[in-house]
Amino acid sequence: MLSNAEQALLSLLRANARASTAELARKLGVSRTTVQSRIERLEQRGIITGYGVRLSPDYEQGLVKAHVLLTVTPKLADKVVRALQALPPVRTLHSVSGNFDMIVIVDAPSIRDLDALLDQIGAMDGVERTSSSIILSTRIDR
Repeated sequence: MLSNAEQALLSLLRANARASTAELARKLGVSRTTVQSRIERLEQRGIITGYGVRLSPDYEQGLVKAHVLLTVTPKLADKVVRALQALPPVRTLHSVSGNFDMIVIVDAPSIRDLDALLDQIGAMDGVERTSSSIILSTRIDR
């Protein structure tokens, strides 16, 4: 379980993983040493496993994003996961309950590229059915 202080630190790091310890300390009202110690503990505990890149809204605005719901053959699910992992436009893959087995979040530079990507995913060995929805806007992104 995370303390309130650790949750606050993680929230700030989610917003800007490149924030300096001095900036984080100022926002949290603690010393830089305290912030660095908390970060190191979170890394050692495996809670923080890495840091990522957030793309600018201007760049993101030019991409066509979609949710792709997949029904897969259970015995071939690992093969499907490996094939999806090899595709650079795949941003996230979720295993889910319900009518579909997986939700894939993808992005492409154009509708034409998205269409080709969806065809590629649909043709994968082990993919039985797909349903996709283009993301029109993102209202919350934490």
